[in-house]
Amino acid sequence: MKRTLLFVLSLCLVAGMVFGAGQRQADTTDTIVVATDATWPPMEYIDENRELVGFDIDLMRMIAEEGGFEVEFQNTAWDGIFAGLGTREYDAVISSVTITEDRKQTMDFSIPYINAGQVLIVRQDQSGVTTLSDLRGREVGAQIGTTGAFEVRDADGVELRTYDELGLAVEDLANGRIDGVVADTPIAADFVLQNENYRGRLQIVGEPFTEEYYGIAVRKGNSAVLDRINAGLQAVIDSGRIAELEEKWLR
Repeated sequence: MKRTLLFVLSLCLVAGMVFGAGQRQADTTDTIVVATDATWPPMEYIDENRELVGFDIDLMRMIAEEGGFEVEFQNTAWDGIFAGLGTREYDAVISSVTITEDRKQTMDFSIPYINAGQVLIVRQDQSGVTTLSDLRGREVGAQIGTTGAFEVRDADGVELRTYDELGLAVEDLANGRIDGVVADTPIAADFVLQNENYRGRLQIVGEPFTEEYYGIAVRKGNSAVLDRINAGLQAVIDSGRIAELEEKWLR
């Protein structure tokens, strides 16, 4: 009887050790899979060497370094990126994601890492245009499902045309098929200031008309991943390394 009792106790102890080890492994989160829509230069895009690069990519790698975990990127189309987060296809999304109250209902966010308000892009030959209201009765483009699209939709008398990729909207603007494009400040600056196809043809007018912050999205309630990301991100901010990224990608 005593032998049987000891055997049962031993089995319970072993089972507890195995279960505990499994729990620790899950909590450790040694590799975090992060989705990004690599069509938003300079934040995330595929370069001429077919490499995934950009502000967000460098930032996420710094966060992983500071947070003590590995990061694995998954290039994912924007229109399904949040659905994939909900169905556990990956652990987080870093893709110029604006923190909004609506999005906070269905996902959690890291601390904010950059303020990127919406700006209006028009052609160089367009005069007298400084705000969305100046384009009343005309078409303005934005990428579908983005904050820019919401702003155009809500602008009185302005007709919204949505695009799967922002670059398609910018191309239509440059060729006179629409009269404006609304986009996040970093992305607008890349198209207008850095892209050889549009430099000298397009301009950013007025000031940013929203105050928005980018954050890293995680599945609702996934504190294990969120805490690791926040710890790494705060370390990057405190060290001043994020300022180096702004100088590299946004100036």
